[in-house]
Amino acid sequence: MELRSIIEATLFAARKPLSLQQLQNVFEKEGCPEKAELREMIREIQEAYQPRPIELVEVASGYRFQIREEASPWVSRLLSEKPPKYSRALLETLAIIAYKQPTTRGEIEEIRGVNVSSNIIHTLLEREWIRPVGHKEVPGRPALYATTKQFLDHFNLKSLEQLPALSEVRLLDEPQTSDSLDYP
Repeated sequence: MELRSIIEATLFAARKPLSLQQLQNVFEKEGCPEKAELREMIREIQEAYQPRPIELVEVASGYRFQIREEASPWVSRLLSEKPPKYSRALLETLAIIAYKQPTTRGEIEEIRGVNVSSNIIHTLLEREWIRPVGHKEVPGRPALYATTKQFLDHFNLKSLEQLPALSEVRLLDEPQTSDSLDYP
């Protein structure tokens, strides 16, 4: 079987993104391709899938196949499981952690102006979107939280640099006035 077919089948069968190292682990030592060769094969596969409703994307944890956004309305009708709905408080907490990491629960509460429920932190930890990365050297030594590769993967990001600038996010939250709207 040719290298491209092996890579394609391996990525297609994987239930999670695979790194170049994980792809190399599929091969025997003697026939193991170099990372540059794997990248070239991945590029070829991405080009081959360009006109199709499935795409091969790179996220923080590696490479994975996924349904293109344009096809998702039809595919979602097949899936009986509805994606979970998250509260505004949970999403605000996650955003603060993503932009201010590492940060403590107290710092999140200070920014939000309200207490952060233990359930919110628990849900984010359970989803593996955040993890404790240490403790702040202040009385009580509160846990410092940061986002994970699973967070990046879920939101189709390769790195935190792909998050929108905070100024862009703030603009989305501002009420629109008739003076600021563009009418044709």
